[in-house]
Amino acid sequence: MKVSVVVPAFNEERLLAGSLAAIRAAMAVFEESELIVCDNNSTDRTAEIARAAGAQVVFEPANQIARARNRGAAAASGEWLVFVDADSYPAVELFKQVMETINTGRCLAGGATVVLPTSDRFVRAWVAGWNFLSRRARWAAGSFIFCEAAAFRELGGFDERFYAGEEIDFSRRMKRLARRRGREMVILHRHPLVSSDRRAHLYTLRELFAFMLKTLLTGGRTLRRKEDCYGWYDGRR
Repeated sequence: MKVSVVVPAFNEERLLAGSLAAIRAAMAVFEESELIVCDNNSTDRTAEIARAAGAQVVFEPANQIARARNRGAAAASGEWLVFVDADSYPAVELFKQVMETINTGRCLAGGATVVLPTSDRFVRAWVAGWNFLSRRARWAAGSFIFCEAAAFRELGGFDERFYAGEEIDFSRRMKRLARRRGREMVILHRHPLVSSDRRAHLYTLRELFAFMLKTLLTGGRTLRRKEDCYGWYDGRR
């Protein structure tokens, strides 16, 4: 079985090399694999760094994470897809658990809990809250999603109407498909994904809470407007 690891990347020259090194080390658990980086219209050395790491680089000119993930998946040839964000560092043990979960034959898709290297109590509380919700609702964090490639294509991939939150929409649709097939979507938690806490440094608590409040008050409509999803697209890195 071949596994394709897809990494969407927009102006990630600062963190990409470290992330790809961690991903490469973890990929050793797969019998056959490929690493694909989607350069999402970067203006820095993202593509150069990805090629130096031995990744296949594809280009998506429209700056949108859903499109970047879909473009990377379109170039993939594996039977399973693993999406990892360019500021995340999966452990070998996490990829081993992914492989074990796939081999049960019961899983159609999944994600993992996350951990951020921060001592900020507000950020830690937010992450704990997300992990609780993720496991209970079986919503995969966008930073780490794995799924059967055929199921991904049957669903049409990530909904490109979303500029953020596309992973929750994807999780909901994937859960419905899994139920119809008598399979399941799981959230792994023994080996959480280590991801960057940079947003906690780049944005004030006021900015973060303002986005979350506006999203709640508008019923999620902000997630479909690029100008409202500044935490993903304003270029702060």
